[in-house]
Amino acid sequence: MSVIQVQIPGLLTTVQDLGREGFGSIGVSPSGAADPISLRLGNRLVANPDNGATLEMTLLGGTFFFPEGAVLALAGSEFGATLDGSPVDLWTSVKTRPGQTLRLGPARWGARCYLCVQGGIVVAPFLGSASTHILSGLGGFEGRPLRKGDVLQIGPAMRPYGKRTLAPEVSDRLLQRAVLRVTPGPQMDWFPESSLRSFYTNTYRVSEQSNRMGLRLEGAPVSQESDGQMITEGVSLGAVQVPPGGLPIILFVEQQTTGGYPKIANVISADLHRVGQLRPRDEIRFEQVTFEVARSLLIEQEKLLASKELILE
Repeated sequence: MSVIQVQIPGLLTTVQDLGREGFGSIGVSPSGAADPISLRLGNRLVANPDNGATLEMTLLGGTFFFPEGAVLALAGSEFGATLDGSPVDLWTSVKTRPGQTLRLGPARWGARCYLCVQGGIVVAPFLGSASTHILSGLGGFEGRPLRKGDVLQIGPAMRPYGKRTLAPEVSDRLLQRAVLRVTPGPQMDWFPESSLRSFYTNTYRVSEQSNRMGLRLEGAPVSQESDGQMITEGVSLGAVQVPPGGLPIILFVEQQTTGGYPKIANVISADLHRVGQLRPRDEIRFEQVTFEVARSLLIEQEKLLASKELILE
């Protein structure tokens, strides 16, 4: 097998795929890629299945040595990547020669970049997934972010190399947007009309205290009308909880599977990948849509991802 040698791991680099669905009842959240669309598209650029295991880099990329060479593609945000000093474009497959080194720096925009290699990263699956769940130390490569000196195995290539590029109009449609669309949360009626109006008209800033478990927001606090106490219940990916302090939290890919704070809204499935590209100090607003609109937006997005014109060869 070919390998990747980690010379510099970056700030928070982990092995991720599309996550492990269906285990919330035993307290295991899905984990998986924070930006699943970038992971899916990056895998297609190197002729992998959509769910192939990749490296997710956060805010600061690493340096990786390919002793036997590899076919790779970078997807997501721009990290200023170079291969032996030559720039490497996003959204384009590249064949490296044996002995070449890929270097990535700090994110120029967005938060996460995915290093996809043909054949995928080979790790032992946990509950059917290669994704790393950092808080529990499960899955991925030894259940943790990468360290200097780690050696990752690459699976066998399933087809000969051919240069592949993402159609420009697709990447334009997937760029980060400052407005997150949400549906009403199950406890929306706990909040007075003035609080709901404030929630949807004010701008929030992503806090430095955010991580893969949740994005804490700074801005105008949201007050509750009800003085009652919630019974702990299941929570969903993208739920916007409002704790007693009034500052919302967007629950994310490593979220707890139950919670006792009221949920004012839920980020729609079609915008969850955008949450994965938010970085500290980014500013966002919320826009309410109906469940019917949320469903139609997801169907439209999946049709785009299924298009034969998506990848140019």
